[in-house]
Amino acid sequence: MNTTPNKPVEAVKAATDTKIPEAFKVTGDWGSQAKKLKDKYSELTDADLVFETGKENEMLTRVEARLHKNRAEVIGIIRNG
Repeated sequence: MNTTPNKPVEAVKAATDTKIPEAFKVTGDWGSQAKKLKDKYSELTDADLVFETGKENEMLTRVEARLHKNRAEVIGIIRNG
């Protein structure tokens, strides 16, 4: 039996391994969530956590930079409060 993957399977795997930025929407009371984040991560500033509807990516980018974490980690931190 041949156990070597064929090229179409490899192409599909490569296509599915491509990272697509996770969609993120703020839910609930952002003011309360932001305060908890600042309490837990003292390096975050009010400016880092400014939230404007439709500009979630900009806020995530600021928090990523401040915490030196990737987007998935930051989204996890925010969701887990």
